[in-house]
Amino acid sequence: MPSYIVTCKDDATPEQIAAAKQHAKDQGGTIGHEYDLIKGFQVTFPEGSVQALASHEHVKDVEADQEVRIQ
Repeated sequence: MPSYIVTCKDDATPEQIAAAKQHAKDQGGTIGHEYDLIKGFQVTFPEGSVQALASHEHVKDVEADQEVRIQ
């Protein structure tokens, strides 16, 4: 299953972040890593299911989780 990094809005409260995570679970996602430095988390979703999460009221951005390299 594809993996995504979900960033919540800057002013999201811990309760709102929890609501976004629950929404991801309700849509068939599995929460992986939870980040401390940013208001966000990693989630895996079945193909084509991430659009519902991207429109959640407390979600700022959803992007594909991918390897980053410094050259």
